[in-house]
Amino acid sequence: MPRKQAFFEETFFRGIFMQMFQPGQQIEAAVVAVSGDTVFIDLSLKSEGIIDSAEFRNEDGTLSVKEGDVIKAFFVGESGGEMRFTTKIAGDKADKSMLEKAYTGGIPVEGTVEKEIKGGFEVKIGSARAFCPYSQMGGRQRKEPAEYVGTHASFIIRQYTEDGRNIIVSNRAIHELEHQKELDGLKATLKPGMTVTGTVVSLQKFGAFVSINGFQALLPVSEIARTRVDDISTVLEPGQEVTVKILSTDWEHERMSVSLKALIADPWDTAEDKYRKGAKYEGTISRIAPFGIFVQLEPGLDGLVHISEIEDADRSTNLSKKFKAGTKMTVVIKDIQAALKRIALTPSSTAEQDTSAAQYLAGQDNDDGYNPFAALLKK
Repeated sequence: MPRKQAFFEETFFRGIFMQMFQPGQQIEAAVVAVSGDTVFIDLSLKSEGIIDSAEFRNEDGTLSVKEGDVIKAFFVGESGGEMRFTTKIAGDKADKSMLEKAYTGGIPVEGTVEKEIKGGFEVKIGSARAFCPYSQMGGRQRKEPAEYVGTHASFIIRQYTEDGRNIIVSNRAIHELEHQKELDGLKATLKPGMTVTGTVVSLQKFGAFVSINGFQALLPVSEIARTRVDDISTVLEPGQEVTVKILSTDWEHERMSVSLKALIADPWDTAEDKYRKGAKYEGTISRIAPFGIFVQLEPGLDGLVHISEIEDADRSTNLSKKFKAGTKMTVVIKDIQAALKRIALTPSSTAEQDTSAAQYLAGQDNDDGYNPFAALLKK
């Protein structure tokens, strides 16, 4: 291509760019390449926009963007035939004109916390000085004021008056934006009914908090197991990895409830196939109530021996003095209604008692049994 034509096209397209973009204008564009110190973004024109890759480097030096990612950026201006953009205004870009555009356009600015002053901090942004109130510094985990002095941070300009002589900024607004972005990501990926893996963070009387992708969800004590849990520490411990089912989400109030129990087979689903009316089973007393005794036939499956079924007991009887939780008890199933999760039980003789009775009826004698005829002959 002749030089004259190339020069003409370059000048022509540069003019188009300048008409399309105004300094401070925000755009959304895809990353088309990352090369050295430069990130190239697609402008859907003959030329790409460029951003300093340092804006996307994490503390360990790794890049947080890759080809194909869609990002938001702000037009800074044209320099040396290049269309320059930024995700935040800092350094030599933080002149008076750009700071005013940052204020009107909500563009993040970078500055250094110079010192603590009355009511907050003095922040230097380029050649300008701004004020950040105590309440607007830091995220949800607050630090001592002295810890912020000397640090480099991002801010949103909340007030820009007196031709830039009075600037008030907020660092907390940046943290809130980042938090909302993370929340939106979780909202898109975590749905009720999903099975996810998390880590137990802490134990409370009412349940446990489980971290799922950095978000703390509540595992209520009633959702830990099919059996009654009186002491959570006997089942869970901080740092333990658990697989849970998401029961509900409330992103407006940043709440999520999960369940371990929901992933454990419900014994009531097969109770009527497994247990027969009139049959005898051995269980464990799980709970004692004023109206009767609950007997666990298997984890998550308890039946009730009503007080009227207990010998030498009436409504005035203190059953906790006659029975103790954790002891074995042989029962007979009177009735079973799996759909209502109810099993009516009655006390029964133990297997040992049944064996002794059978031996007696068969006319057998042993050291442990009792034979009335033998007893008479011994007299």
